Formats: sequence, structure tokens, C-alpha cells
Amino acid sequence: MASETATTTATDKPGQHHEIDLPIQEDLFLEDPKHVESEDLDDDPVFTKEQQRKIKHRIDRRLITMTGFMYMIAILDRSNLGNAAIAGMTVDLHLNVGYRYSLVALVLFITYVVFQPPATLLTRKLGPRFLLPALCLCWGIIMICFGLPHDWVVLIPLRLLLGAFEAGYFPGCVYLISTYYSRYDLHKRYGVFYIIGIVSSAFSGIFAYGITQMVGLLLFHLSLWRWMFIIEGLLTCIIAGIGFIYLVPFPDQLVGKTKFWPPFLKQDEIEFVLRRINKDRNDAELEQWNFKKWIASGLDPKVWSFALIFAFAVAQGYAVSYFLPIILRETLGFSLVKAQCLTAPPYAFAAIVTYAVAWFGDRYHVRGPLLAANAIMGLVGLPILGWASSAAARYFGTFLVAASGNAATPAVLTYQANNIRGHWKRAFCSATLVGFGGIGGIIGSLIFRSQDAPEYRPGLYGCMGCNACVIILVVINSIYFRLENSKADRGRKILEGDANFRYTI
Repeated sequence: MASETATTTATDKPGQHHEIDLPIQEDLFLEDPKHVESEDLDDDPVFTKEQQRKIKHRIDRRLITMTGFMYMIAILDRSNLGNAAIAGMTVDLHLNVGYRYSLVALVLFITYVVFQPPATLLTRKLGPRFLLPALCLCWGIIMICFGLPHDWVVLIPLRLLLGAFEAGYFPGCVYLISTYYSRYDLHKRYGVFYIIGIVSSAFSGIFAYGITQMVGLLLFHLSLWRWMFIIEGLLTCIIAGIGFIYLVPFPDQLVGKTKFWPPFLKQDEIEFVLRRINKDRNDAELEQWNFKKWIASGLDPKVWSFALIFAFAVAQGYAVSYFLPIILRETLGFSLVKAQCLTAPPYAFAAIVTYAVAWFGDRYHVRGPLLAANAIMGLVGLPILGWASSAAARYFGTFLVAASGNAATPAVLTYQANNIRGHWKRAFCSATLVGFGGIGGIIGSLIFRSQDAPEYRPGLYGCMGCNACVIILVVINSIYFRLENSKADRGRKILEGDANFRYTI
């Protein structure tokens, strides 16, 4: 009776747009939206719960795996600067003068930020199956070119091009994945997608070490650091080719498509995906393009709060990515071989924490508090890294810092995706979120300055400040969401254009 009453009440109010025949358990919303179990969505007229799980797992294997592997190679290509630096690039190209290294690291994010909005719209216009692998192929070619310069200045335009091509990939994936899964299935999927990327960070040092052992294979008289870029670039181009074959379009683009190679989902399974999304948040179908409606998404303050949280959260992650090999080498005094190999364990730990946080978040419908907990982990790890008396304790600090910076990314993505509705708002928010992530990348590139070596204290203070800002913004959002949900429960306000929608705290 609760679901019938909720439907009747919703339809009695004019101007509301939602599916009339969808059973919404309003009494659970009145209690607290986080108590709405994902199993409520499993009452499907066509498929049993077991069949539904198999469909979702098939989507996971095709969508999450393919996007994850391309993102893995993007992270590897973007963050191998530190490994190349300690393998001889700094000396060969004189990058240890002034701000040269930091400048080369940060310029990528200029084009990365600028090209976010148009690239996200192109994902919808050209289709993710074509655009995302094409972008991957382009930055793979750029990576090969990184192995050729003899002047450090040439690295700047190459990094700008790399940022431009990578700009559309991450937000395009975030947008694409969100169209296939309900709100409380998302965190684990974003988590696995991102964990595959973390694997590249974990093994980039080991990969770099393997390249440095190619002393007898210095073909064409190229230095080892140059071979790092060339081999990674070739690997990127191969993965892009696989992406052209196996990546999938948006689910609504598959409706009525009888032939799709390689086979993916049948028509009744695609209809199930759309039916499930409509039952969860009622935005499965693409809205007609409207520039004013798209740009008006920027008038929503919470959109910018998500973007700021992402910027502060990823600043620490990027800082660790770029400078962990250097910190291990210069600050903690490890040899070149140890510095390359010891970058792996902190990222392996970060992957475990990331999935644990994602599982807990989806299971208990918690978002903001997990972000605050990640930030607190960073506030604990950074002082250990900076001020502990032994190298072993300081190395332990890198585990906490790496886990904090990396586990936050899928948490923020899900936090935002759970609290917005509509295709074009989702496209706008994906661009702003990841665009601000680029700003976080600029912060992370500059925060550990060469003149602060070997202790890098100002960088540690900066990362602690970023974590504090995340906590403050999450607290503000949590208060705001509770107030808005309360108004909606009392019938005083409709959230995100749907009477049944509630913010996830």
C-alpha cells in the first residue's frame, strides 16, 4: 500500500515528471533515503534476480574492463614522468633547474581542463565506442614522441597535446558508466574502473625498473628513459585498437539495434537496463539537446561543491603519483632500484582500500562520510611521512597517503552521480568535476617544489590543507542534503525534477 499511496500522491501534484506505474516505497524515503535497499529495484517483470545479476556482470566484463584498461594506460602515460625523471631524463634534459620539472608536469592540465566540456558533449554526439578509443590512440602516438626530444622545452607542447587528448576520456567514461547502473550499484563499478588504473600506478615503478635493466638493448642509442615512453606509447596504441572493437555505446543507442559485433546485450536485456534506471532515477532516455538547460546546470551550487571536493581530493593523489619515486629516492634515501620498486606496495594497498570503501558505500548507501574518512586518513598519513623519525615509518605514511588520495576518486564520482538527474546535467557535471580534477592536478604538480627538497614540508602542509577542505565541504553538503530531503518528505519541494528523488548523504 505504501508504494500505491506514493504513486497517487505524486500524480496529484501538477508539473511533476515521472513514471506513474513505478512502485516507489515512499515510507522508506520518509525514514531516511540511505535505507532504501537496492533490492527494491530487483522486482522486474521479465528477469529473475539471478538473471539480473548475470546481465549486470556481463556489462561489468565488457564496459568496466575495457574502459578500465584504457584508463590504466592513461594513468601510466600521465604519471610515468617521475619514473623517467629518476632514470636519467632530469639529467639529460636539465629538468633540475628551477621550476622546469614542475612546469612540464603541470602544463598537461591546462588543456586537460579547457577541453573537458566540449569533449564530454562530443562523447554523446560521436558515441563513446568511436571517440574514447580514438582519443586513446592519439595520446599513445604522443607518448611515443616523448622519447625523442633533446631539449626540455619540447616536452611542454607534447604535454599540452597529451592533456587535450586525455581531456575527453575520463569524463566520457564517468558519463557512460553512469548510464548503465543504478545509483547504489555505481560505487563498486567506479571503484573497479579506478582500481584498474591504480594497478598501473602500482606497477609503473616495476615496469620502469624492468626497462632500466635493458642495458644491452639500447637500440638506436636511445637512453632507457626514452624507451620507457616509446614502449608505453606502443602499448597504448594496441589497447586503443582493442577498444575500437570491444567498447560499447550508451544503452539507449542500442535500442532497436539487432546487429552488434561482438555481441553484447539482447534487446530485452537492454530494455531491462533502461527500465532499471528509470525505476531508480527516471532519466534513462536521452533528453532533447538544449544549450540553455545544459549551461543552467552550472547554477546549481552543489555541482561546484562536488567539483571542489574532487579538485582537493585528487591534488594529493596527483602529488603522490608524480613525486613518490622522487620522495623515496631523495627524502627517504632509497637506491634507484628500490625507489622504482617500492612505489608498488602503497598503490596495492590503495587498491584494497578503494574497493573496501566502494563495497561499504554501495552496501549501506553512504557517500559523504566515506569521503571525510578518506581525508582523515590523509591527515594521519602526511605527518607520518613528513616527520616520523625512521625511514620505515615514513614509508608506512606513503601507504596511508596513497590510499587516501586514490580511494577518494571513485567516492567523489559516485557522490556526484547519486545526487543529480538528467543526461545533459550529467554531461555538464562530468565535465566540471573532471575539469576541476585537472585543477587539482595542477596543484599536485606544483605542491612539491624542487627547492623544498628533500623534506618537502610546504607540499605536506598543502596536502593537509586539501584534506581539511574536503571535510568542510562534505559537512556543508550533508547538512544541506538533509534539509532538502526533509522538505521533499513534507511535500514542500521537488528535488531534481522528480518527486521520488532524494539526495544520498
